[in-house]
Amino acid sequence: MKYPSTQVARSPLTVWLLLAVLALTWGSSFILIKKALVVFSVPQVGTLRVFAAFLFFIPILILKRRQLPPPGRWGWCLVAGLLGNLVPALLFAAAGSRLNSSVSGILNSFTPLFALLIGVLFFRQPLRSRQIWGMLFGLAGCVLIILVGTEGKFSLNNSAFLVILATVLYGFNLHIVKQFLSGIPPLALTATIFATTGPLAAIGLFSGDFLQRAVQPEAFTPLILLLTLGVVGTGIAMILFNWLLQITSAVVASSVTYLMPIVAVVWGLLDGEKLYAQHLLGMAVILVGVYLVNRPTRQIVSDKPVEMASDSNR
Repeated sequence: MKYPSTQVARSPLTVWLLLAVLALTWGSSFILIKKALVVFSVPQVGTLRVFAAFLFFIPILILKRRQLPPPGRWGWCLVAGLLGNLVPALLFAAAGSRLNSSVSGILNSFTPLFALLIGVLFFRQPLRSRQIWGMLFGLAGCVLIILVGTEGKFSLNNSAFLVILATVLYGFNLHIVKQFLSGIPPLALTATIFATTGPLAAIGLFSGDFLQRAVQPEAFTPLILLLTLGVVGTGIAMILFNWLLQITSAVVASSVTYLMPIVAVVWGLLDGEKLYAQHLLGMAVILVGVYLVNRPTRQIVSDKPVEMASDSNR
């Protein structure tokens, strides 16, 4: 796929439009998961999401075959696919069966904080003082949300840990892609990653009663929502995100993290979910932490493309 030249596409309007589309797409993923779980099981929701994305990337895999990673890196592609796509998809589906979609969207914003912490602990990433404060703010906000029960009272919400674990895996995946898969064109790399996990997702999807459920009349809408989540929320959105990363900086692109929880909360409220003051306070504190971690220290706009090959913003 050819992206528009940076001279044309770097306009603020283009950047803001891409941010808005990505925030709406990824922020809506949590409510789509919730609706799909009405008919399909947790493993089916998680695996169909990845399998649909795999089908979407097959033509790209063929078109970009000359740019695919060498055989020695396909093992790391599998690791990236598991940590950045398949396992988190299953975790979010499991959380969606017991947790409000809006709360899942709020907790997903913890990803940049875990990416920083993992980078410092395992990948020798430097740490600035304000980032320490950012992690502390994020942790405090996370605790506030975890300790809100279903009725808004003080109670340990175990389901929230599933989303937190997914954000930890996202954090590891970002560094694995950067450390072991750099230099590979983003589209070819993303297609390769789904080529390694797509067959695994297919095995998990079709080994149960998915086909029996899919032919039921009430399954039509949930099935369409799941296919949309896989194709649009993963496939097309990743192409748009790669485009965004090529026409602006990673700092600007990461601001989608601030917008996704807002979209998730709006969808949750429209669907009748209850949010309590602790939830909103926790979201605000987490976003302050994310801002402190990602606050730019140099020029925002950059011509340098940034590699990105996973679904880790969602």
